[in-house]
Amino acid sequence: MSSTAPRVTHPRVAPRRDERLLRRRQALVVVLTFLTGSADALGFLALGGAFASVMTGNMVLLGLSAGRGEADLALTSGCAIVSFIVGVLAGARVVGSAQPDDPVWPRRVTWALVLELSVFVVFAVVWEVTLHTADARVHLALLMLSAVALGVQSSAIQRFGVSGLSSTYLTGTLTSLIAGVAARSPWASLRPKAQVLLALMVGAAVGALVALHLPVVAPALLIVPLVLVIAVSGRMRA
Repeated sequence: MSSTAPRVTHPRVAPRRDERLLRRRQALVVVLTFLTGSADALGFLALGGAFASVMTGNMVLLGLSAGRGEADLALTSGCAIVSFIVGVLAGARVVGSAQPDDPVWPRRVTWALVLELSVFVVFAVVWEVTLHTADARVHLALLMLSAVALGVQSSAIQRFGVSGLSSTYLTGTLTSLIAGVAARSPWASLRPKAQVLLALMVGAAVGALVALHLPVVAPALLIVPLVLVIAVSGRMRA
């Protein structure tokens, strides 16, 4: 008879913990998407009529400006596109690429968001200092800062390596949601897409209201959600 003690198998708790972290990550992406909607509303209504994150929209505006001979719109939309590209490149250098053994929330994503926050802090300072004296050049500089920040954010979300997960370009998310509804996919698979799209619209609505009626607090719509995400993500452990 063998004297070897019987092997005791303990139930694994990692899957449940990972599911909790995935839900938390989704919630943080929703918060970032609210920020995106607010930034786009501020850009469109207060900073020259272009978007801070919707580069396809800016490309259409750039084409329209060429067709209609509107140099100011061409400059605004073109600078937003270039600034967003700069932000994507800077964010990609910080965040790196997705790895097979990545945790649910890689630490480099938080580092990239800290970089985004630093850009938005500069944005806030310029916004407040020039609130009552800003001209077209200041507005363009603010739009460019916002586009750089959201370019960094786009790269940060890409580090998760999750197809279709984004907090900035959401046309594909809308398409996927509608296709899922048509295919009668389970609500559990559709809910994350609906959440980010709703967050984008709510952020844009709040951003529009603030830009039109209470511009002094507009930078808070960009900084407060980002600080919250950084604080919560820094406590996440896979």
